[in-house]
Amino acid sequence: MTTAAARWVAGGVLPLTVAALAASAALGVAAHEWRDAFAFAPVLLAFAGVGAFVASHRPRNAIGWLFLAEGLGAALGLAGLTYAKYAVRSGAPPTAARWVAWAAVLFIEAFVPLLLVLLLYPDGRLPSRRWRPAVWLIVGANALLLAVAATSNAAFDAAAPAGLAAPLALIPDRIADPLVNNLEVMMLLLLLLSAAGCVVRYRRAGGVVRQQIKWFAYAGIVAALGFVLLALVSSDPVIAFIVLVPLVPVAAGIAIMKYRLYDIDVVISKTILYGSLAAFITLVYVVIVAGIGSLGPGFLQAGSRPNLGLSIVATAVVAVAFQPVRERAQRLANRIVFGKRATPYEALSEFAGRMGGSYAADDVLPQMAQILAEGTGASRAVVWLKDSDGLMAGASWPAETGPPQRLALADGEPPVIAGAGRVALVPYQGETLGALSVAKRPGESLTPVEGKLMSDLAAQAGLVLHNIGLTEQLRARLAELQASRLRIVTAADDQRRRIECDIHDGAQQQLLAIESKLALAQSLVGQDEERERALVAQLKAETSGTLETLRELARGIHPPLLADQGLIAAVTNQAGKAPVPVAVDADGVGRYPAEIENAIYFCCVEALQNATRHAPESAVRISLAGDQRQVMFAVTDDGPGFDPAAPAAGSGLRNMSDRLAALGGSCQVHSRPGRGTTVTGRIGFGDPPGGSGGRAAGPTPAGTGDTVPLTGRMG
Repeated sequence: MTTAAARWVAGGVLPLTVAALAASAALGVAAHEWRDAFAFAPVLLAFAGVGAFVASHRPRNAIGWLFLAEGLGAALGLAGLTYAKYAVRSGAPPTAARWVAWAAVLFIEAFVPLLLVLLLYPDGRLPSRRWRPAVWLIVGANALLLAVAATSNAAFDAAAPAGLAAPLALIPDRIADPLVNNLEVMMLLLLLLSAAGCVVRYRRAGGVVRQQIKWFAYAGIVAALGFVLLALVSSDPVIAFIVLVPLVPVAAGIAIMKYRLYDIDVVISKTILYGSLAAFITLVYVVIVAGIGSLGPGFLQAGSRPNLGLSIVATAVVAVAFQPVRERAQRLANRIVFGKRATPYEALSEFAGRMGGSYAADDVLPQMAQILAEGTGASRAVVWLKDSDGLMAGASWPAETGPPQRLALADGEPPVIAGAGRVALVPYQGETLGALSVAKRPGESLTPVEGKLMSDLAAQAGLVLHNIGLTEQLRARLAELQASRLRIVTAADDQRRRIECDIHDGAQQQLLAIESKLALAQSLVGQDEERERALVAQLKAETSGTLETLRELARGIHPPLLADQGLIAAVTNQAGKAPVPVAVDADGVGRYPAEIENAIYFCCVEALQNATRHAPESAVRISLAGDQRQVMFAVTDDGPGFDPAAPAAGSGLRNMSDRLAALGGSCQVHSRPGRGTTVTGRIGFGDPPGGSGGRAAGPTPAGTGDTVPLTGRMG
């Protein structure tokens, strides 16, 4: 049936129900049967109204049509019985009254809609195919009951007004009476069977269906308890019937339409709380005022009125004990609704309290996993952290040993985790920092309240994971700073040893040779003038060679050209001495502080030496660029290239990185086997010493391949 047709049918059945109730009310007033006139109207209107609403919006759901059938059938039965009573009182011919009452009894004895509602709720389908015999049994038993009621006096005499006889009394009373009684007992047992089907559905269902059943069960329990309590204090519980029973169809309609299902656990908890408090206050007054007052006339009565002193005592006891009793009742309500775990609001409060004190990953992440597991009642909870490769398990509850799990992370989509009932990403300022996952016990699923709690925890965890990331970055930066300082000291020691070796093997040996020849020249003075002149000329040439060696050594320590003419001249001069063709490009490069020019110069020299060593047949291009914010360089060769992720054999690349990082700069290498190599670096003006950790700027050719910061894995 289409939605439009369903609305027409439901819209037609509802006015019929209202008309039947209006006729029943009019006839009841005329017959002075006020109870029949108004007692059942709210209940039947609730069934019919909710049924019409559900049927018009969910035509495939049988619950709406069953509600409509129950409301219309009961309304017609009530109208028929009220007419029969009116006819008897007014002295009308009994023939029509008998047949109308007979039809009304059949309408009232039709229990199929109510029994099927329990079995089919909330989606209008059976829990499984195994429950089909239950439907056949309900329909068959009710059909047999209707057949006996239609052909005997058993059901007619109990419902119809006195003075009317059943029009069809085919079955003797001695057979019909026990048969009707047994069939009605059987219908009661079938009602329990339908309720069992609802329980089975609840245990097998997921979160939303469980919330729907909770709404229905909550309304039924409240109506039943309220009806019983009012029946104990009142001889006529019709008010309880009018007020409480309509809650059942209304709650069912709310649940079926899935309207604010998330609040049902809170409603149940508050009901238990306030019911417990009301029972406590009533008990105190009964014990003190009635119990103590019954000990003697002086305690309870002063004339015919209750003792004012006992009332004051009872009020004082309630006032003193109210708060402790309220706290215990709240814990009891939460225990009944949420079990042994904390309520969602307690979990959020505990999370905020614990997370406010520490940002150490070793402490915060296990606490976060524990709170998540306890708040959702999960058997396992995991806090995932984002790294460069995806998600890595940072902590779990219960704690697990072994290497952490890793998962791939799609853009903006929670990953699929085996066994996890739900995964919630942890965002912070538009960036995903991690995820939370929970796994429920077999047969359980995450309820909407627990899902909302998980989303709230994920939202709060964003700042925590962000701070943890900052803390870990600071720790890594401090460790890198300590390591770089050690490398700088080691490199300085190596440089001093190299200079010492160069002096020992070069200039020192040359000076020793000069010293030896001077001694020889001294011994020849005045003896062999020609040989003496040749030896002096030789000494002069060797002295010039030694001076040049010392100048080269000094230029390696700090080239005078760099201090005199600047970065471009020094780099161009060094490029001219390379054994391979080198092109130097400069754009916007001026003069900079000496420490910046030294760092850029020696990095270019180091990169040039690496290029000539590893790519002797390639051409090299050195690019220099600068502006008012930073100075940059790039040294590119078209040699064989290499894998930047592989461990490096030498320390040249690491030395460049340390040299730039000491001034707040950064360095990167771009390379791939067969694609050449490019080393880039930058130093920004005003960057704090110790490195900015940013990406290197400057000229970087497209398609150079893999990129690795030299502050990372390059050694």
